[in-house]
Formats: sequence, C-alpha cells, structure tokens
Amino acid sequence: MEEGGIEYPTAVHQNFDDGSPAGFLCNRDASQTKDQPTASKSSAVSQPKANTGEKPYMCGECGYRTAWESHLSRHMRTHTGEKPFKCDQCDYSAAEKSAVKQHLAKHTGEKPYMCGECGYRTSLKSNLSRHIRTHTGEKPSKCDQCDKSTVHQYSLDQHLAKHTCDKPYMCDECGYRTTQKCHLSVHMRTHTGEKPYKCDQCGYSASHKSTLKQHLAKHAGEKPYMCGECGYRTSRKSHLSQHMRTHTGEKPYKCDQCDYSAAHKGSLDQHLFKHIGEKP
Repeated sequence: MEEGGIEYPTAVHQNFDDGSPAGFLCNRDASQTKDQPTASKSSAVSQPKANTGEKPYMCGECGYRTAWESHLSRHMRTHTGEKPFKCDQCDYSAAEKSAVKQHLAKHTGEKPYMCGECGYRTSLKSNLSRHIRTHTGEKPSKCDQCDKSTVHQYSLDQHLAKHTCDKPYMCDECGYRTTQKCHLSVHMRTHTGEKPYKCDQCGYSASHKSTLKQHLAKHAGEKPYMCGECGYRTSRKSHLSQHMRTHTGEKPYKCDQCDYSAAHKGSLDQHLFKHIGEKP
C-alpha cells in the first residue's frame, strides 16, 4: 500500500500453528530486499474488535501482535526507521504524529501541562509526570544492589556506577574523575572559563544551562516553586528546599567539633570561625 510515495507494510491472511485465530501476518516479500518489510493484504478477514481479545496482526520481524492493522503499521516504523511526520518549521521528523505535536510546542512556546501544586508548566506531558514526583516523593527507579531508589532513571544510572567504582573519564588539569563524559565536559569549564549559555535579554552568561534557566526567571518575574505550608514562592528549587527547613526543623549541616547543627551551610561556616577564633 502506498501513501505519499511511501510503501507501508500491509498484511497476509495467515492461519497460525499456535492455535490463534486466523488473521494478518506482517512478513517479508521474497522479491524485496532483506531490510524492507512488506506484505500484501487479504480482504477475507475483517478488522477485529479490540474487546474480543484477538490480536491477528503480527510483525514478522519480532513477533509483536496487535488487534489493529494501524497499530502494526506504526510498529513497523521501529524496524524501518521511517519518520513520515515532518515539522514545517525545521528539519525535525518523527515516527508518531503525537511526537511532532509535542515538538511544535517548542516553536510556539506553548506549555499546556501545568502542575497543580506549584504552577510548574511544560510542553511535554512526560515532563509533568516526572515533575509530579518531586511532590509525591515517588522514586520508581530501584537499584538492584542496594536500597537506593531515584526519581529519574538517569540518576539511578549514575548511582550504579558507584557500585562498580568505574570512573573512566579524568581531567588532565586536576585529576578529577567521573563516571560520565558529559560531567567531565561540564567540569572542564571550571578550567577554561567557558560560559556557553547566554541570556538573550542582557549580557549574562553561564557555564550551566540550569544556572541560565534560574537567571531567566528573574527577568520574567516567574516564581514557579511554592511552599504548600505558607505560600512562599521562589524562582529557584534550591531556595524552596532551604525554606522548607523552617517548617521541618531539619538541620543537615553538622559541626565536626561540637554538637552544633544548622539549616544552612552559611550558618555553619560562620559558626566554625568561633572554634578557630576568627571573625568572618
């Protein structure tokens, strides 16, 4: 079947040896090259209803089965690499229409997904789902070697490197080592002074993207992080974390010379001067 010059996989009527109902098999045509999955369609079998539990459409590449021919067509793109949905504003293309829709939000600046807890907005539903975990405390990514769990998979990947003690990336300037190449690239900016992230509203530049994002919030007057206890709002997540200690009473910074502890590192630094007899 062709649409817009692109040949899509169709289906062959097939009686399966495993006792499943007769249906469609997405298979290779012997006249095609090995990496071009194709087939021909039979009109003998009508489109099944999803609620029957039947899955007569099967991928000849990996055995994936579905109740709908359209789902099989979409699935086949994972094998062919086809990306028929194009962005009309840049070179981006995608296998799924929904992915292009999410991408287009970047061009328009639209952020339709909002957190009801703190007002955080994003263009992607998946980003909102991850953000919500900062409120619920959910940590679905579990380490299989200890009790560590994380909000994000990439955080777990970083943690797992600690078990292997593998830090293959090293800074030639100071000997700093890390498990990830991207971390080394960021670290090198402390030596080079490079600040690739530029503010488009003033002359400010930063070595980290997250720092620039925090800076931009000052221009916008945006304060997306809000305390659920007292309504305090701030443009920085770290500031909210510090503020929350006024409610929880948490004092994570401990003096190693006495029983003093503080909610903020600055307070601990000032306290330490008392032990050495210096005034800040």
